[in-house]
Amino acid sequence: MRVVLLGAGGQLAHDLQATLSKFDTHSLTRAELDLCDAASTEKTLTDLRPTHVVNAAAYNLVDQAEREPEAAFAVNAFGVRNLARACAKVGAALLHFSTDYVFGQDTDREIPYAEDDLPGPVSVYGASKLTGEQFVRFECPRSFVVRTCGLYGVKGSRGKGGNFVETMIRLSESGKPVNVVNDQRCTPSFTADVAAAATRLLETEAFGVHHIVNGGSCTWYEFAGEIFRQIERTVECNPITSAQFNAPARRPSYSVLGMDRLTTAGLSPMADWKDALGRYLKIRRAPH
Repeated sequence: MRVVLLGAGGQLAHDLQATLSKFDTHSLTRAELDLCDAASTEKTLTDLRPTHVVNAAAYNLVDQAEREPEAAFAVNAFGVRNLARACAKVGAALLHFSTDYVFGQDTDREIPYAEDDLPGPVSVYGASKLTGEQFVRFECPRSFVVRTCGLYGVKGSRGKGGNFVETMIRLSESGKPVNVVNDQRCTPSFTADVAAAATRLLETEAFGVHHIVNGGSCTWYEFAGEIFRQIERTVECNPITSAQFNAPARRPSYSVLGMDRLTTAGLSPMADWKDALGRYLKIRRAPH
């Protein structure tokens, strides 16, 4: 299997590079391949001749997308269309990462979303990612769309980007109260677990939409509380509403993802989010 991995340098791609290392894998950063350039995308894939392409590249500035929708759609929708067309032309299967933010309009939701439930994004970012999903499925029949949620990984703990876990740890060191949103329920997911499952999925022919997240669910406030518990730090953590937080982009109030299709594809159940967090914290404490 010859794999091209796009988006190298990010948290998820960092772990994908490890899980894909058993294949003949070529990793590219955005500087090396800009999906917005259709001709360059097609030429690169033609030259590399991959059997599979994994796309972890995205415009993921959720709040900024509200101010610059053209930039979000250029990468997450039209850039992805360029990639899907190029994959179809060279005969490569495409695994494309999407997001739980394609949901959100069902504000009374209390059960996990199935892969074939009707999406309804509530932000520009979510809409751009949903459009990208649709281009993938239309332009490249041999494709996987993998939705995931709340990613955090070791690359984020060591790089400039950070992640929610690192932000909570940093805030806990200030000695000041921490306010965290408590009316958005989802499943934060460890990139190492997502990468491992996505790599196993890549070895199947189970094309279509799949959800890959850790098991269970929590609010961001509950997630923060578990972080503080596991690092054994006493922090005054206060629950607030999304309205009080007042972010420019609206987030889903419930975006827990069901994973029935992973089981159908023969993959093992994903680890619970608390277990995943514990493993992440253990890894980040290890010497490196």
